[in-house]
Amino acid sequence: MTNRTLTSLRGKIHVKHGFPFKGEHFKSKGPYVVLTPGNFFEHGGFKRNAEKDKCYAEPFPHNYLLNKGDIVVAMTEQTDGLLGSMAIIPESGRFLHNQRLGLVSALNGDVVVEFLYHVFKTKSVREQIRRSASGSKVKHTSPERLYDVMVPLSSPKEQDSIAKFLSTLDAKIELNQRINEELEGMAKLLYDYWFVQFDFPISAAQAAAIGKPRLAGKPYRASGGKMIHNETLKREIPAGWNVCQIADLCHLNQSTWGNSNQPTNVSYLDLASAKDGKILAIQEYEWDQAPSRARRILTPGDTIIGMVRPGNRSFAMVPHSKATITGSTGFAVLTPKSNLHREFNYLSLTSDSNIDRLTKVASGAAYPAVNPEVVAAHAIAKPTQELVTKFHNFVQGSFDLIESNEQQNQELTALRDWLLPMLMNGQVTVR
Repeated sequence: MTNRTLTSLRGKIHVKHGFPFKGEHFKSKGPYVVLTPGNFFEHGGFKRNAEKDKCYAEPFPHNYLLNKGDIVVAMTEQTDGLLGSMAIIPESGRFLHNQRLGLVSALNGDVVVEFLYHVFKTKSVREQIRRSASGSKVKHTSPERLYDVMVPLSSPKEQDSIAKFLSTLDAKIELNQRINEELEGMAKLLYDYWFVQFDFPISAAQAAAIGKPRLAGKPYRASGGKMIHNETLKREIPAGWNVCQIADLCHLNQSTWGNSNQPTNVSYLDLASAKDGKILAIQEYEWDQAPSRARRILTPGDTIIGMVRPGNRSFAMVPHSKATITGSTGFAVLTPKSNLHREFNYLSLTSDSNIDRLTKVASGAAYPAVNPEVVAAHAIAKPTQELVTKFHNFVQGSFDLIESNEQQNQELTALRDWLLPMLMNGQVTVR
C-alpha cells in the first residue's frame, strides 16, 4: 500500500490551555491532583505518581476538572523527550488541568483524538514539535504550533479502528504493570510483617517450647514472643535470632568479563535502565563497541543496586534471559548463596531503610557514591532458615509471575512500536 498524504491539524483540533493553579496552595494530600509533565511518560501515557502528587483543596474554575477519557498533551519539556507526549485521563473528578498542559478536542469529524494520542508517539511528529518549539534550555510549544503539525490521516472509521487496536495493547501492558505492582506490594507487606515487625507465624515447635501449643500460627511479637535488645541494630529482635550482614548471604560481584573470557556480543544494562525494581531497556553491542563499564556478568535472581546516587533507586532483580545480561560496573551485584534467599535478599537490600542508608553514606560532591562493600554491609536480623524457606515458598510464585508479565510487556511493547509507523502510513491495516 502507498503512504498516506500528510495533512496539518489546523482547523481539525482545538488545544485548550490549562489554569494557573497557585503553588502556595499545593498540598501533599487533598481531593484533587494538579497534573504536571511529571504525570507523563516520555513515550506517551499517563503516569501515576502518588508520592509526588501536587494536591489542591482551594476553589478553582470547575471547567478545569478533567474527565475520564480526556486527552492532554505536554507543552513543556520537563525532561528530555517529553515535549508533545500525550496522556489519557484515567478517571473523572480527580485531576486538574494545569497551565503547562493542553486539553485536545476535535473540532469536526475529520480527526479521532484517541488516534492522535498514538500518532503523537511517532518519531516524525515529535521531531516536528521539537523543531518548532521555543526556548533554549527548556523547550515549549503552543496550540498554534501544534495546529501546524503534519500527520497521516485516514478515514475517521479507520482511525478509530487503529486507535482501538493500539489501545488494547496498551491496556494489556498497563494491566500487567498493575498486577505486578500489587504482587510486589503484597510481598513487601509480608516481608515487613515477618522480618521488620517480627510478627511471623509462630511454629509448632516454638509454641511447644514455651508450653503454649495453642499459639502455633499466631503472630510472634503480638502474641508475646520473647524479644531481646540487640546493640548492633539498636532494637529488639526475636530470641534465638542472630545479626548478620547481607554479605553473609550473598556473593558480591561474583563474575566479570575480562581478557580471558570476553564474549562476542553484549546485552548491556546501565544504571539509567534499572529503576525501582524494573528493567527498562537492554542494549545490544558487539564486544569491541560496548561501553567500558559493561563488565558485570549478571545471573537470574541477582539483586543489582546502583552505587552512584543511590537515592535514584537504580535497582532490580535480574530476570531469566536467553542471552547473558551484562551490567555496568556502577552496579553492586549480589548473588544469593541459596535460591531460598532470592526474595528475602532482594526485599532487604531494596527496602526504603537500606536505600536511605546508602544515600546518607554516599560521598562525593558531583557524583555521590558508595563502594560495593558498603552495599553488602547491610546489617539485618537473621531469621531461622525454616522461616526464610517458608517466606520463599509464599512469595516465589509472585516473583515468577512478575518476571513473566515483564517479559510479556516487553514483547507487546516491541510489537506495538513495530506496528505503529506501518499503521500510520497505511502499510498495515486493522480488520
